[in-house]
Amino acid sequence: MDLKEVMAINLRRLRHAKRMTQEELAERAGLSARYVGGIERADVSASVTVLGRIAEALEVEATELVRAAPVKARKKAAVEPQVP
Repeated sequence: MDLKEVMAINLRRLRHAKRMTQEELAERAGLSARYVGGIERADVSASVTVLGRIAEALEVEATELVRAAPVKARKKAAVEPQVP
């Protein structure tokens, strides 16, 4: 799994944990919702500046967005239903 995919999974997980929509996150981070969606789908790469803005909007350390989860946790996240 490459870093874009790791960030996509973590971003989606953290955003859902905060019960935020992509639109809400985008507004807080000063980004477009379309761009946030692209990051969550691993279609686009985020710069370190954007990574920092997203982390700040989510009130987490930037490392939380790029930290790879253990394989067991990744498998669980892949099968859990996504709740907006």
